[in-house]
Amino acid sequence: MNSSINKRLEQYTAKRPQEVLIVSVEIAGEQDEIAIFKGFSSSLTRPTAFDPDVPVLPDEAKIIKIDRVASPYNPETPRYIQQGLSWDNMQVLLSEVGV
Repeated sequence: MNSSINKRLEQYTAKRPQEVLIVSVEIAGEQDEIAIFKGFSSSLTRPTAFDPDVPVLPDEAKIIKIDRVASPYNPETPRYIQQGLSWDNMQVLLSEVGV
């Protein structure tokens, strides 16, 4: 698959709008959490670029875990669908929706 990790995860949430992905990553040695919902990504810990062509999740990022959360996302009381998915586990779900 030639699409970037960021684009694939965004496409997944566009196809499954009832889900929010909370992606815990390490970027350039720093921890970050990224929310992906309905095809858009936003960092929960750093500023997010206004330009949608600038990926929030660069391909060189190390994915620590991915949580699938029911929408709407409430950080106070998240409703988890699945927690602690690895990138390998997530790729199976991406394949299921064709991204």
